[in-house]
Amino acid sequence: MGKIIVMVGAPGAGKGTQSRLLAEHFGYPQISTGGILRDMALADTPLGREIRGLQASGLLVSDDVLGELILVRTSQPDCEHGYILDGFPRTLKQAQLLESLARQEDKEVVLVRVVVSHEALLQRLAGRRTCTQCGEIYNVYSRPPEQADKCDLDGAPLAQRTDDNPEAVNTRLTAYEESTAPLIDYYSNSGRLVQIDGERPVDEVYDRLISVIDSSESRGVRRN
Repeated sequence: MGKIIVMVGAPGAGKGTQSRLLAEHFGYPQISTGGILRDMALADTPLGREIRGLQASGLLVSDDVLGELILVRTSQPDCEHGYILDGFPRTLKQAQLLESLARQEDKEVVLVRVVVSHEALLQRLAGRRTCTQCGEIYNVYSRPPEQADKCDLDGAPLAQRTDDNPEAVNTRLTAYEESTAPLIDYYSNSGRLVQIDGERPVDEVYDRLISVIDSSESRGVRRN
């Protein structure tokens, strides 16, 4: 049976990095709803025009539209044996849509939650600095540049994203935790939640993910 691996984690938890590593290991496509929306909005189709209209008005795409996007994308041949979802589902309705899709495709849904403490996430996000020229990323706490506020590679100034200040980060993390709590409970109660300590080194997190997804452990709820 193929797998649908759902990656969940707060901003800064590292789920994007782990999703890419898992995609390489399993040979599954990594599917980001944000990327799908950007691609679909460029298409001259009824759905593409609808998405463009929503984006132009600043409105969120509905659960039904997101569900249709996932159906279209996962019907492609590269998803036959499995795929990794990053950014979907985020609500209970979306989770129920995914359950229906998994039954149709005869795939097992495994939700992987990369767990990082609120304090560590604050350091990762509020300490993040990006080179204004090459895009290299630093962190004033864990990976500072050799010279303050200058990129080691090209000497260009480093910048902080406007939403990476401590107050904004706190707001983002609180909103994320509140919005995903029902989803976490839903998968936890179904016995398919895999929780990984995301504060370990990247290679250790990756090795543990591979272990639990490949084994029968992926059917239980635990903090590793």
